[in-house]
Amino acid sequence: MDRVTVIGGGLAGAEAAWQAARSGLQVDLFEMRPGKMTPAHRTGDLAELVCSNSLGSNLPDSALGLWKEELRRLGSLVIACADETAVPAGGALAVGREAFSGLITERLERHARIRIARKEVQEIPADRPLVIATGPLTSDALSVAIAGLTGEGYLSFYDAMAPIVAADSIATDRVFRSSRYDRGDGDYINCPMDEDQYFRFVEELVDADTVPLSDFEGDGQLFEACLPVEVIARRGRDALAYGPLRPVGLVDPRSGRRPHAVVQLRQDDLAGTLYNLVGFQTNLRWGEQQRVFRMIPGLEKAEFVRYGQMHRNTFINGAALLEPSLQLERHGGIFFAGQITGSEGYVSAVAGGWLAGANAARWAREQLLVVFPSSTMIGALFRYVSSAGAEDFQPMKPNLGLLPSLGHRVRGKKRRAQAFSQRALEELDSYQGGWPLESATEVA
Repeated sequence: MDRVTVIGGGLAGAEAAWQAARSGLQVDLFEMRPGKMTPAHRTGDLAELVCSNSLGSNLPDSALGLWKEELRRLGSLVIACADETAVPAGGALAVGREAFSGLITERLERHARIRIARKEVQEIPADRPLVIATGPLTSDALSVAIAGLTGEGYLSFYDAMAPIVAADSIATDRVFRSSRYDRGDGDYINCPMDEDQYFRFVEELVDADTVPLSDFEGDGQLFEACLPVEVIARRGRDALAYGPLRPVGLVDPRSGRRPHAVVQLRQDDLAGTLYNLVGFQTNLRWGEQQRVFRMIPGLEKAEFVRYGQMHRNTFINGAALLEPSLQLERHGGIFFAGQITGSEGYVSAVAGGWLAGANAARWAREQLLVVFPSSTMIGALFRYVSSAGAEDFQPMKPNLGLLPSLGHRVRGKKRRAQAFSQRALEELDSYQGGWPLESATEVA
């Protein structure tokens, strides 16, 4: 067997296809877009980002920073393209949305061992090895087929994305540029609010009209890690000020004081013509978004080039169905990757794609499958995904709490995080030496 079939051209599928091809195998990559779109996608590009343009913290002593460094050392295509298309974002790795997906699409299309088929897959192919990386927006027909394959129904939750505004519509005299604690070179546009402005904004936000969840298919629940801003506001008048609008690490240079609350805008494209409202996932009706969000200082005349919206995310019960290698239990040669496994976030999807793609290639060659040490972030998360409580399984994102104890006391949160990171990278480097890829040639 010298072929791998990958279904889904999102972050996970793109990474899986690249790693399988990098191992020397031929890859058939199926993506239904642009022939059939999802409620959230806008283009036919592979690895299109539908929510935030940020892949999270890039700091080495954070869970996401460690996660990305592990992927860099593993030769991730997606993280390499993210680094090449990065936009200013302080201590985070954010990308120019279109440039990022365009670069990944170009590299996959140019790869001599990858064939891309633009068609919807509605049934489980007989081909093995097979990587299913169709993501949380899997089509209805394939969802039914996967449910039949696994013998279990799907779980689901609602996810939301933030609006994007045109940079030249922001009132620059009412905002200031700065990153928290002066990390970066003034990478964020900050819209400061005093106490009165903040409370008026919260009152209008809480009372604004939303799109009923009944308008969406399924009975999913809201996911705690990506709550709509209006839902957070309903938890109390101060909830936003201690959440996405927290002013910590920011001082308005015009007053010399920290504002009561701050709405941050992050660059969304390489040209710097678009900015997204950080943490402003929303399910407000579009007219209400314009009315309420224009109450934010600096956005009084904002041009919304994309409104926020909500969509259903679907995932399988990984704890009941998957092995730590991401192979489907009782179905040799079938691997799942990405957020459909119950891992949460962009970088988790990339890592799942890496693991499933590499293991699909190893399965084809009858080699032992890769299962990373639990002291690495990639190992810890997928051990959790495959072994957490199956009855109340919920998506999980990378966090240092998943890692085993250091075995000795380290004082201070920052130093403890650094110790976790150092151990993880040392063990990853050591572990990698036991299973080199068959070929380092990435583009024939």
